[in-house]
Amino acid sequence: MNIQQRMQQVGQRARLAARAMARAETAAKNAALTAIALEIERQLSTLLAANKKDMDAGKQQGLDEALLDRLELNKARVESMADGLRQIALLADPVGEITDLNYRPSGIQVGRMRVPLGVIGIIYESRPNVTADAAGLCLKSGNAAILRGGSEALHSNQAIAACIQTGLKQAGLPADAVQVIDTTDRAAVGELIRMKEYVDVIVPRGGKSLIERISAEATIPIIKHLHGVCHVYIDDKADMDKAVKIAFNSKTQRYGTCNTMETLLVARAVADRVLPLLGKMYQEQGVELRGCEATRKILPNAKPATEEDWHTEYLAPILSIRVVANVDEAMDHIAQYGSAHTDSIVTEDLTRARRFLREVDSSSVMVNASTRFADGFEYGLGAEIGISTDKLHARGPVGLEGLTSVKFVVLGDGHIRS
Repeated sequence: MNIQQRMQQVGQRARLAARAMARAETAAKNAALTAIALEIERQLSTLLAANKKDMDAGKQQGLDEALLDRLELNKARVESMADGLRQIALLADPVGEITDLNYRPSGIQVGRMRVPLGVIGIIYESRPNVTADAAGLCLKSGNAAILRGGSEALHSNQAIAACIQTGLKQAGLPADAVQVIDTTDRAAVGELIRMKEYVDVIVPRGGKSLIERISAEATIPIIKHLHGVCHVYIDDKADMDKAVKIAFNSKTQRYGTCNTMETLLVARAVADRVLPLLGKMYQEQGVELRGCEATRKILPNAKPATEEDWHTEYLAPILSIRVVANVDEAMDHIAQYGSAHTDSIVTEDLTRARRFLREVDSSSVMVNASTRFADGFEYGLGAEIGISTDKLHARGPVGLEGLTSVKFVVLGDGHIRS
C-alpha cells in the first residue's frame, strides 16, 4: 500500500470516528482523558526508553541543543503531560452549548449551538508532549484527530500514541478518534493537507519553514501563526518602574517562545531615562542589543540595527530597540513590521491605552503587561492547540472553543412560514 492509499484510509477512519465523537457524552470524554493520563504515568519507563532512542538518534544526526531540549522527555515532563490531560478533563465542555436563544416575531426560537469542527489534522515538530496535548484538546472538544509529529520524535510519539489508544478503549470511545501517523515519509504530510473530503482543518505547529510549506500547499483551512515579532512600547507617560520590569520580563523570561518581545519601542522623551537602566540589565543577562541611531547614542555598545532586524523573530537573546517620537509612530512601526501576534503598551495615559487597544491589529494587545502572558493557560483556556494570527476562524490562543464552530438551531411547535 502506498502513502496515498494509507493516508486515505486514515482519513476515512477519522471521518467515521468524528461522528462518534460529536455525540460522545462529556463523562466519556473525561473518562478517556483520565485513563490516558493514568496510562502515561504507568508507562513512564517505556516512554523514557522510547525517547532515549530518539535522543540518541538526534545526537548522531547533529541536532542542536535547543532542538534536543525540546525533544527530551524526563520524569517531570511525563508527569506534566498527564497533569495537562487531567486539567483538560476539568474544563467545561463547550459542545452542545446553546446561546443567544431568542423568540422571533414568527414565534420560532432561534439560537446557536456549539459543535465540533470534525477532523483536525495537526502537524508538529520536536516536542513529544504535543501528541498528548493535541489529543486531549481534540477529544474534549468532540473532534477526531490525525497527528503527524516530526521524524526526530517518532519513537516517543508512538509510545504516547499507545497510551492514548488504551485510554480510548477503556472509555468506550473509538480508537480512530486519535491516529498518530507512524511513517517519517514527508509525502504523508502532503497527502494530509490535501484530503479535504476527510479533514476539516489543519493546525501546523513548528518552525517558519514548516508553516510556510503548509500554507502554500494546503487545500484545507489552516489555523496558524507564521512568526511572532512582538513589541513593547514604553510611552512617555509610563510608570518607569513598571516599564523596566515589563520590558525585561517580555524579553528574558524565555527566549524561544513566540510571545517573547523581539523589538522594544521607546518614546524619545523618556529614552535617556529608561534605556541606560534596561541596557545594563540586558547586558548582565547576555542579551545582544541592536538599535537605531538614537538608541546607539544612549547605548554605545548596541550594534546598528538593519531593516531586516525589525522584521526578525530571533527566538534568541537578541533584541532590537527603536526610539520613536510618540504612540502614533510606535503604532506605525508595529503596523509595518509586526506579525499580528502580541503587542503591549506601557502607559498611565488612559486615552493612549485605549487607542493602542483599538488601533493595533494583533491577536493579543496589552496595556501594562508582559507579552509573555499571551498563552492559553494564562488566559484561562486551560490549554491551547496553538496561537492563531489569522482573523478567521480563531484568533489568539486556540483552546477548546477555538476547536469548535457554531450552527443555528431553530425551535418551533408546528410553525410554518406565511
